Amino acid sequence: MEFYADNWLAIIAAAAAGFVVGGIWYGPVMGKKWMGAVGLTEEDVQSGNMGLIYGTTFVLSLVASTTLAHLLTYFPDAGLSTALLIAVGVAAGFIVPAIGTNYLFSQKSRTLFLIDATYWLLFYAAMGLVHALL
Repeated sequence: MEFYADNWLAIIAAAAAGFVVGGIWYGPVMGKKWMGAVGLTEEDVQSGNMGLIYGTTFVLSLVASTTLAHLLTYFPDAGLSTALLIAVGVAAGFIVPAIGTNYLFSQKSRTLFLIDATYWLLFYAAMGLVHALL
């Protein structure tokens, strides 16, 4: 996998895949439960600057995808299962513990932690899948 030369399509596609996972997860799958867990109403969500929120979220997804692509260059012969294991391992080993620590100190609910932690595992699984396939 040539990270700098050949992989920009995979980086963008993987970021988009993670972004879509978020839309599904925080929309029809867990949207109402998540809003309740963070104390937001539908009106609160609608009143946000959606262009800024979605635009910045996609840029951050590109950063995550670029970093994952770079990490995967250290495993040039990685197949699908290895790429998925690495991607989910990043979420399980770095992101989930980080948000768990933040949620403990900010006294967020276990429900919110489980919603968000599962999202990050799915987000990285989707990105890992796209990187492995492209």
